Amino acid sequence: MKVAVNLLFIVIAAFAISGSATQSGGYILIYMDEDQAQHLKAYGVIYNHLHDGYEGKWLLNYRGGSFMARNENELERKSRVRGVSTEQISSTRAQQIVEEVEQPNVNMAAIELQEAPEIAVYAPDHTLPWDDAVTNVLTHAEVPYDVIYNEEVLDGDLDDYDWLHLHHEDFTGQYGKFWGAYRNQPWYIRQVRDLEEMAADLGFERVAELKLAVVQEMKDYIGRGGFLFAMCSGTDTFDIALAAEGLDIIPEEIDGYPHDPNANEQLDYSQTLAFEDFEVNLNAGDYKHGNIDIEETEVRLQEVDEEMDFFTLFDFSAKWDPVPTMLTQNHVSSIKGFYGQSTAFQKETIKDQVVIMAENHAREEAKYIQGNYGEGTFTFYGGHDPEDYTHRVGDPPTDLEMFPNSPGYRLILNNILFPAAEEQEMQTHRQEDEIDSFFDAILAGH
Repeated sequence: MKVAVNLLFIVIAAFAISGSATQSGGYILIYMDEDQAQHLKAYGVIYNHLHDGYEGKWLLNYRGGSFMARNENELERKSRVRGVSTEQISSTRAQQIVEEVEQPNVNMAAIELQEAPEIAVYAPDHTLPWDDAVTNVLTHAEVPYDVIYNEEVLDGDLDDYDWLHLHHEDFTGQYGKFWGAYRNQPWYIRQVRDLEEMAADLGFERVAELKLAVVQEMKDYIGRGGFLFAMCSGTDTFDIALAAEGLDIIPEEIDGYPHDPNANEQLDYSQTLAFEDFEVNLNAGDYKHGNIDIEETEVRLQEVDEEMDFFTLFDFSAKWDPVPTMLTQNHVSSIKGFYGQSTAFQKETIKDQVVIMAENHAREEAKYIQGNYGEGTFTFYGGHDPEDYTHRVGDPPTDLEMFPNSPGYRLILNNILFPAAEEQEMQTHRQEDEIDSFFDAILAGH
């Protein structure tokens, strides 16, 4: 009898320990502060957790913008094998964290992450002499994506995707304005030939007409609720193409057609997303597309010491401005600068309604901006590669195994999770509704 009682006690104790272990591992916290070993791969872990049909939370401004989810779908094991730092917490502790970040007197918020967005990257199907930071980091983080190009865009395939990234593209039809330095290079000759053949096959007389049609489709996609992310020349050339509709801004040396010398007086800024009051560069030999971007790289390098070149993230209200707060989540607030064909944006060319999320204040340059168009959102990020200060044509891709905690690359990955929160009712909208109701009551005499 005594043996039976002892055995029963052992069984009960075992169940209690097992239950306690299960409870303590009920949730996984993927913390994103300086203690995280693999910031970039952490995004892939939570993205794929959502993609498999599970949900999670994005804890804005909590330990660097941490993620929390139930320990389902082998979440802890998948994190561990990728080197992602996690903490197993109980249901009680998970609830305490949510209550902590939702306190009205703290600049934190808990955002529900629901369905993972379907991702498309706009890029040609052959390798160009420069890599793309976005495809590089998506591959590193194990985030799946499809590659689409002009034909798919014009066929209406954008409606199959929630998030679109623009490859380092020249939407003005000037082949990247590489004519001055690279017109005799085999890769440049091939690029011109391929795009001219594609334009003809799709019914366009000129490459510029093809690119404008693509940009207009993308603009409509945003208006219908799509999310657009662009870096480097995919940012300013997008708006330049829209503003220059019906004008010829391409120097004759590049495409054989004479350009309009008065094009800058006729640009239509009402058609653009982010920029206004800019001028385009009508010189075939110049590398820059216009004056949205900062000065030439070589000029800048003579003025700015790399060790002193940083841009700073703005601090937004997590509860009232959740969109820019999500897009700026990081474990640091100051990030080292980096160049590209379009490096940063002159602040005087940015429309008033566009939100500047990161800047070099001393030089009046914006690095990272966000805005809305219709039902959708666009984000523009200046520069080419956050971990290669002066990435040149022909340089090898960055090995992200060497930069697992890159804050510059984190800004890219914030954008892929942003659409997963789109069904979340944002506090800003509720605040605006309350303000509208308040003034309606005043006007009504209440």
